[in-house]
Amino acid sequence: MITFMSTTTRPVSAQQVERYLVHDALSLAPAAISYRVGDLLATQFPQHAIIVSDDSDFDIEQYAKAGHCELRMSDSMHAEIVASWDRENEEIIQTLKQGWMQIEWQGTRFDVLRMTWPSDCRDVQYRWAITEHVEQAQAFFRAVCAFNSAVGETIMVFQDGYWAKSTDLYRSIKRATLENLILEGTLKQDLYADLLAFFQAKAIYTQANLPWKRGIVLIGPPGNGKTHAIKALINALGKSCLYVKSFSAEHVDDHRNIRAVFEEARGKAPCVLVLEDLDSLVTEHNRSFFLNELDGFASNEGIVTIASTNYPEKLDPAIMARPSRFDRKYHFGLPCEQERHTYLQVWSQPLDAAMRPSAALIAQLASGTEGFSFAYLKELLVSSTIRWVEKPTPGAMEQIMPAQLIELRTQMASNS
Repeated sequence: MITFMSTTTRPVSAQQVERYLVHDALSLAPAAISYRVGDLLATQFPQHAIIVSDDSDFDIEQYAKAGHCELRMSDSMHAEIVASWDRENEEIIQTLKQGWMQIEWQGTRFDVLRMTWPSDCRDVQYRWAITEHVEQAQAFFRAVCAFNSAVGETIMVFQDGYWAKSTDLYRSIKRATLENLILEGTLKQDLYADLLAFFQAKAIYTQANLPWKRGIVLIGPPGNGKTHAIKALINALGKSCLYVKSFSAEHVDDHRNIRAVFEEARGKAPCVLVLEDLDSLVTEHNRSFFLNELDGFASNEGIVTIASTNYPEKLDPAIMARPSRFDRKYHFGLPCEQERHTYLQVWSQPLDAAMRPSAALIAQLASGTEGFSFAYLKELLVSSTIRWVEKPTPGAMEQIMPAQLIELRTQMASNS
């Protein structure tokens, strides 16, 4: 939680700045706010060092939350703090939008102003850190940014025109392993060996005067393991990952966002750049610019681009047919009986004996689910589990799962 402290020992003029600066500045045009605030602070604190930044890595609140500095809110002005509910952890998350903070870091005190205002495409966040000496200000800035730029247990996701860290995606990736990935034949082994060999072969590429980059596309109808495969590969390879959900953003051209994506990837290389649903990401408007970033003059050394598509026929041949862009295509079809049997076995192993289906039932279901994708198999398992929980009786799965299979068959027929 955010705490408050008294600031009665500060000069009256400083309190006046705190009370009126934010309100007055927010009444200006967005393009003028940061300059006006900076000008007022420079006038108010002429003998102090001031560092201003809109860099998302200069997140002082996260730095303090991790215990690296002490943060208290000034009570000399109203602080706008927005509360939201974290369902997973069942706790309140408080986010400061406008307000003054006082920071204690390594024996140095900082006054920090945090402001937020809307721009054309998203909210802009600025922080001004004020202290007596420029060396202290710079050291604090470096420490905060170094902490926040370390990805840690998150994945960087690009959406709505900017990068953000996702803990949920990170956890989802950690749950996806090669062991619980069921694919046809040697597809899983081929994918992993292909990418592992690439990351280990930089010297060979250099010696052969070849660009050290790769592009692969996972192709197939929805629900057959492409997303699971991508997550499991990222987990197994242990390389930095950047995940793109969309190139589009309100009031911002796709070209700017595509450039931002590839610039970030070049800075994080060696890394994996994930472009899921490539047919939705690449449009008539942005195709040429995308191809130039993917395979133009800029170096993409150390970048593996993994794309997926449910509809390869929607993609321009310039994307799919030129080897230097996506040089391998892996096809994901409907699972055969053996894969369906393995999938059901893997799912049932951790269950309690009262809930676990028999070996005979697993064989019966594997045979009776021809035409099912992995997504439909998962729906069979989820719906059966829900029915069993309603009446948890040992052996009940022997009746529940065949009944659920009939229901899903009916649904599939009505949707076709």
